Amino acid sequence: MRDIRIATVQFENRDNDPPFNLGRIRELTGRAAEEGAEIVSFHECCIPAYTWLQPLDKNDLLAVAEPVPDGRSVKQLIDVAREFRVVVMAGLLERTPDQQVYNTYVTVGPEGFIAKYRKLHPFVNPHLSAGSEYVVIDLLGCKVGFSICYDNNLPENVRITALMGAEIVFMPHVTCCLPSVMPGRGTVPRELWDNRHADPVRLRQEFRGPKGREWLMRWLPARAWENGIYAVFSNPIGWDYDTVKPGLAMILDPFGEVLTESHALEDDVVIGTLTADKLSLASGHRYRGARRPELYEKLVEPQESVTLPGWSMERK
Repeated sequence: MRDIRIATVQFENRDNDPPFNLGRIRELTGRAAEEGAEIVSFHECCIPAYTWLQPLDKNDLLAVAEPVPDGRSVKQLIDVAREFRVVVMAGLLERTPDQQVYNTYVTVGPEGFIAKYRKLHPFVNPHLSAGSEYVVIDLLGCKVGFSICYDNNLPENVRITALMGAEIVFMPHVTCCLPSVMPGRGTVPRELWDNRHADPVRLRQEFRGPKGREWLMRWLPARAWENGIYAVFSNPIGWDYDTVKPGLAMILDPFGEVLTESHALEDDVVIGTLTADKLSLASGHRYRGARRPELYEKLVEPQESVTLPGWSMERK
């Protein structure tokens, strides 16, 4: 790995409005490029937006989804990457020739399409298909992997991505401030978001408490620390279908420390310089070498896999 400048972005997307969302992606990519970012990453399914997909039937999903890499949105992302001479990463719904729909994260650059990653544990809509492979690529002199939202809640996914050589793992999310059975968790009243300019303190307390940042800090630093990788977290902010999302865009280093993060109650870009020297010094680098795979048969026993988010338990 070489030292590299990376941006992670938060913005308030609009449901089923790709032109607006791509417009925000373009503007915020330009801001990141002006500050020296070489890669600009956005959140899960940010092009069509995400949470509103819950009630759609299969035909509705197919109507929202696009082919990758030949769809309109990927082509527009490439135009953005070419305009600002950076790599851009963003999420959308992918439609395949056999009528499957995937929650997909794409990477493009000035020269065109680079890679895609399909979410391994989709759940927001029963008609979404699950991805079946990890993705690690060579990108601008670095080894880069991907893990979308719920995928990061299973330590095995980030560990395998790291074992495949990833030095930086991009973790696009749509999370936090959701209904939950966990103590202190739950939603944020919309009026706090709408009144954020007059009373930012109350909203900031909600976003940075157990509904938001405190919950992230229970596990997100662990993914970086236990694997000795950089973790790049992105997440929307503002009203998202039926809940308020807190943003909290951040980059964590291989020690599990926050390298940079957003404190803004609005669209924002945060940029960090990721340096190569931390990778070999990190504890996770040693831990990966200390593994004893001969003891891990239990990890690969077949089982019925059920992806069940905490908020679905609350809504029953």
